[in-house]
Amino acid sequence: MNDPSQTHGTSIVFLVDDDEAIRTTLSRALSKRGFVVRTYETAQGFLDDYTGDEPGCLVLDYGMPGLNGLELQTHLIDHNIIIPIIFISGHGGIPETVQAMKAGAVDFLEKPFRQHVLVDCIKAAFVTDLNTRAAQQEIEATRKKFASLTTREQEIAQFMIDNPSNTASKEIGRALDISPRTVDHHRARVLEKMGTKSIAELVQILSTISG
Repeated sequence: MNDPSQTHGTSIVFLVDDDEAIRTTLSRALSKRGFVVRTYETAQGFLDDYTGDEPGCLVLDYGMPGLNGLELQTHLIDHNIIIPIIFISGHGGIPETVQAMKAGAVDFLEKPFRQHVLVDCIKAAFVTDLNTRAAQQEIEATRKKFASLTTREQEIAQFMIDNPSNTASKEIGRALDISPRTVDHHRARVLEKMGTKSIAELVQILSTISG
């Protein structure tokens, strides 16, 4: 059996299905392929346990009593909890599939399905999840760096974000009623604190947190 930590890193398959037989069968099959699997009988059980910090994907049954799959997907979106979702269902039709995919689901597999198809979906979902988390970490790091700027430095940086084609010291100074030399001093400090080498790079990075 493969070592899950070597095969799939720390990513986890969160399997939510009210059918115990399906939970048992899929959990065993995926574990044999090196996946770490956590199973839940209900959508609420998953919500009670999941913090959003653990990387992985959600393999989610569409038709369940109580909170169904689409309702869980909507809840996660509404609470800004981003995790790739693979729907599995023996009841979903075209409208449900379209709704799930429009909301960002990785795939919608109809039962019965071949296990290798699910495995391929999970692998793709893991990659998507890790890329999304890496991008979010970069954005958060940028926010922290921006917060470390002084009020004046933030004003200058914000002006450059709002006017990317007009970042000359004279124009910035005129807009903020300070001298071009003062602008040069603050702008140099902004580049240093933000870890950027050029105005163009600075504007590109800050645009990810603007608005």
